Amino acid sequence: MEETNYLDIIEGMLYLAGDDGMDIKQIAGVLEISKKDAVLLMDKFMERYEKKELKGIVLVNFGGRYKLATNSEYFAYYQKMVEQSSANLSNAALETLAIIAYNQPITRVGIEDIRGVGCDTMIRKLAAKALIKEVGREDSPGMPILYGVTDEFMDTFGLTSLDELPDLADIIEVDEQEDIFATKYHEDTNEKIEGNNESH
Repeated sequence: MEETNYLDIIEGMLYLAGDDGMDIKQIAGVLEISKKDAVLLMDKFMERYEKKELKGIVLVNFGGRYKLATNSEYFAYYQKMVEQSSANLSNAALETLAIIAYNQPITRVGIEDIRGVGCDTMIRKLAAKALIKEVGREDSPGMPILYGVTDEFMDTFGLTSLDELPDLADIIEVDEQEDIFATKYHEDTNEKIEGNNESH
């Protein structure tokens, strides 16, 4: 396989890895090459990425893990985009939030095992709205990120403790969890919006 193809594949791999990123061992394993060759490829990948015309997405290396991230130089614009987004969360996001609340700390893979579908986008949205956060890393291969809910989550749902969440024994399907979260989230969000409108 040509080097260019490897670099294309690496970009796709990093995109799929999301916030978890990938280390040299994982990259070498997927591409079935030596770690030495993987290091050389990543050096060339970083060099190419720094030279590309569009700079909205950049390659970062935190603690030996490579990941694609938004350019911090334009943070103010990304923050504004999040603030202008719809106040309500989608059912998929609420379902993901419910799974995290009931099973924290939990990894992205753990969430996906329960939902049965990819959750990277949902996790990004929830983190952008400060409803979930990184609470550590699991002591397993790849050291995946562990997620948990935030104080903002507690405030939004009027909770003082996670013990106040409805008993899962009374909830048969995840859809019912989703309804509980959806109703409360939408009610509280609408109240905040109405309150802000009245203050103007």
